[in-house]
Amino acid sequence: MTSLRLELFKVVHQKRTYIGLLGLLAVPLIVVAAGALEAPRPQDPGEPAFVAHVSQNGLLVMLSALTALAAFLLPIVAAMGGASSVAREAETGTLKTWLSRPVSRTGVLLTKWTIAVLYALAGAALVAVVSLVAGVAAFGLHPLVTLSGTTIGAPQALALIGVAYLLVVAGAVCSLSIAFFISTLTDSSLTAATIAIAFFTVLTILNAFSVFDFVKPYTYSSYRLVFVDLFREPIYWSPIRRALLDYGVTTGVLLLAAWAVFSRKDILT
Repeated sequence: MTSLRLELFKVVHQKRTYIGLLGLLAVPLIVVAAGALEAPRPQDPGEPAFVAHVSQNGLLVMLSALTALAAFLLPIVAAMGGASSVAREAETGTLKTWLSRPVSRTGVLLTKWTIAVLYALAGAALVAVVSLVAGVAAFGLHPLVTLSGTTIGAPQALALIGVAYLLVVAGAVCSLSIAFFISTLTDSSLTAATIAIAFFTVLTILNAFSVFDFVKPYTYSSYRLVFVDLFREPIYWSPIRRALLDYGVTTGVLLLAAWAVFSRKDILT
């Protein structure tokens, strides 16, 4: 716990920590501005209903912002956090100093991964809170119409939206874990982040073509919008369970791979 507190203290006092958070902060403000300025229009094919009707309910701002997060923003920010966990420490030489002490490499690795996950969670929470405040201030707080056409009260809708944000964070942790694993192989945090983001982008492109449908059940990126199934009546739990299983397996394999590399890596010479 001491190492976790020290690492958290260090992250909180680094200016670069807030760069990604500020970028995420712009998302709900852009959504509110777009909803206020855009004239009513028909829903585009394939567009979630809560994006087309964002100006009708402040809760829809939260869901529209979440769509942007899930599609690309949060995986990118998470990858940046995961990449800097080990590689940046190696770049600056602080990792060598830390490991010269009697500490467990497994403990160091888990601490850094946990801090990176907390960073992604903090980013999502920031967007959720700002979306709620700005959305309710601009468009009010009303019962939410689900994708099945039924209506649920605002408290229940807020609970489901909270679960939706956690689902998106779980998916982003996969990109984070890819960058985290790569960061144990290289001393360049930029290289680790670039590879993780490129990998996510390639998977997203593959998911867009039906010819590659056979790989979709095994790629975490194909579940990035699975949170919308929470807003059906009844809730479609099957794809959500598959997504969580995929996220868990992907993250677990990457963490084991990172541990296998880091525990044997010659850092002190």
